Amino acid sequence: MSTLHFSLIQSSLFWEDKGANLDMFTQKIKAIQQPTEIIVLPEMFNTGFTMQSEKFAETMDGPTINWMTRLAAEKRAVITGSLIIEEGGNYFNRLVWVLPNGQLGYYDKRHLFAFAGEDQHFTAGNKRLIASVKGWKINLQICYDLRFPVWARHQASAESESEYDVLLYVANWPEKRNHAWKTLLTARAIENQCFTIGVNRVGLDGNNIAHSGDSMVVGPLGEILYHCAYEEDVFHISLQKEELNNTRDRFQFLKDADDFTIL
Repeated sequence: MSTLHFSLIQSSLFWEDKGANLDMFTQKIKAIQQPTEIIVLPEMFNTGFTMQSEKFAETMDGPTINWMTRLAAEKRAVITGSLIIEEGGNYFNRLVWVLPNGQLGYYDKRHLFAFAGEDQHFTAGNKRLIASVKGWKINLQICYDLRFPVWARHQASAESESEYDVLLYVANWPEKRNHAWKTLLTARAIENQCFTIGVNRVGLDGNNIAHSGDSMVVGPLGEILYHCAYEEDVFHISLQKEELNNTRDRFQFLKDADDFTIL
């Protein structure tokens, strides 16, 4: 059965300083020596969670996407994380999925964090993106999406192929609510019988909000495979498809799920 190798980068961020963040992540990514296929950066990795969308937005052929494309080719790995993208006069908190061959996919954050005014500065997405690597299917989501289980819910029927194998969240989730973050990551893994990965930042942001990181990898039975709080870390993990398939074959809970449609 196939193995999929992830490198998860939990880091502090330089507030609204793209150059400093890209230099820092360049060093961290180039220092990766282990075999890796997917490198994951936090939400708004080049600015921090700023609401100055007009000031810091880029286009899909802008400098940060070009940076991601160059490094993905150099490391021969997917690089993913979210940043502010302007398109058609709208601003999106967009997770970009960059393949080593230069191809791009993207997911626009569906649930905007109104508590911080994100809904006043960004446009919500309306489509999920499930990426594919080596036969693995990865459901890509961003931070606040974690609180909305229907948006992540596995929709495969008993007769069909599994909709996805890994649920991936990139985040700037505050320390004050880290219990919710850890609990919900575990819940999403259990209820969807999938691996769930959450990559968060650490440190204070420009609004003096503390972030504890608490990046995690959770197995399909809810077992914690990785957890790191407060420290910067670059963690490498290999996920086994056989473990996932054995769990779903032994405990066929998904076939009993309710039918529903996301409008």
